[in-house]
Amino acid sequence: MDDSYSAELERLGDEQLGDDEVERRQIRCGRVCDIAVAGGLQSAADFYYAAVVLMHGLTVDEFATALYFARTAAHRGESRAWSIVAACWDRWLIAKGLPQRFGTQFLRHHNVWTVEPIEPDISDAERAFYGVPPLWVQRKSAALLQRRTKD
Repeated sequence: MDDSYSAELERLGDEQLGDDEVERRQIRCGRVCDIAVAGGLQSAADFYYAAVVLMHGLTVDEFATALYFARTAAHRGESRAWSIVAACWDRWLIAKGLPQRFGTQFLRHHNVWTVEPIEPDISDAERAFYGVPPLWVQRKSAALLQRRTKD
């Protein structure tokens, strides 16, 4: 395995988080897929950074792959990955037109920020397991985002 993949994956993950340019995000997603196909995902951290990049993609398949990578990272001991699992899962569900489970994704409906629709049967205890704040906190965060958007 080429050890430079790990450093590159970390750099791609860091860049992805700070970049809103769709074309550059898609280029990074493509590069992560190339690295994965080449067998370059070895460590828990590699899977974590690959998930972070693909979570910020555009397609259902990218979100599904991000979820797989995040779960793999978590099961290999990467504690940061659990919240990424929740976020990827929610993005994948939303992309499929389904309610999110954890309330990690703030959505804008008719110029109002919300975490809805959300699956009602998920408890705050389950959210906590994945490192996600309670639903009331997520709703309050969406309301704060709404106030900042109006200013």
